[in-house]
Amino acid sequence: MFMPVGGEILEVNPELTDSPDLVNKDPYGKGWMIKIRLTDVSETGNLMKADDYKALL
Repeated sequence: MFMPVGGEILEVNPELTDSPDLVNKDPYGKGWMIKIRLTDVSETGNLMKADDYKALL
């Protein structure tokens, strides 16, 4: 997985093992992949806002 921020992985979604399609069906709900603790919060300043990303697509 490519991540534009660094951090410690705290949790992995076990539901994806049997149902990887959840990532596409419900990415903001049951399809989450990992939970992380950011190493450097300032790295999030370079991320696109959701509306900007939608416009790009």
